[in-house]
Amino acid sequence: MPVTVTQINTAEVLRYMGCPPERADGALIAQVEACARELLAVIRPRWSWRTVSLTLEAGGVRLESGLLLPGEDLKAHLSGCGRAALFCATLGAEADGLIRRTERLDMSKALTLDCCASAAIEAVCDRIETELQGNFPGCSFPFRYSPGYGDLPLEVQGPLLDLLDAPRRAGLCATVSHLLTPRKSVTAILGIAEGEMEQKKRSCLGCPAQGSCQYRKAGGHCGIS
Repeated sequence: MPVTVTQINTAEVLRYMGCPPERADGALIAQVEACARELLAVIRPRWSWRTVSLTLEAGGVRLESGLLLPGEDLKAHLSGCGRAALFCATLGAEADGLIRRTERLDMSKALTLDCCASAAIEAVCDRIETELQGNFPGCSFPFRYSPGYGDLPLEVQGPLLDLLDAPRRAGLCATVSHLLTPRKSVTAILGIAEGEMEQKKRSCLGCPAQGSCQYRKAGGHCGIS
């Protein structure tokens, strides 16, 4: 089903910019709101998903396809889950194009657009996550987990996109350096547990990257907490 975003959370954009919302002045808020409107006019969100069974093993998490998602953090995160919904989402090439064109004229505005796009793709993922959860009544879900978080390497981006038929279904690919293109895109693993499970809270304190987090160094956060 199509996913649409009709508004972008100004406070989240400001956090991506490294500015606590309560410290933002009227001019900055107006700039964010104007850039959000401009971005919303061009984005074309697309996504793809599939359900897989999974097995926790010594090296990480093994999907039914045979793909190993390595690392201890994801394995601990998916403890109690026998399945997962894999998904990918993108704002589309139009968002990247708008940001690139703006960079040639106004770097400050381009930065604001970039942060608006980061908030927008997270909003898209939130909607997808809610929709997917509705397909599994009676189940519980830890929060979605993406390559690059904890010790799950970016190298799994390409194999995940292949499993999702992402180039055809969402126009989403990975570069040789494992970055997604279009750039404002996400791949994610949403664990599925039968019945009730302890809910895990996303927070800076629980993040494996907290010691080297660039968002915290800039005075902001990544938007997941």
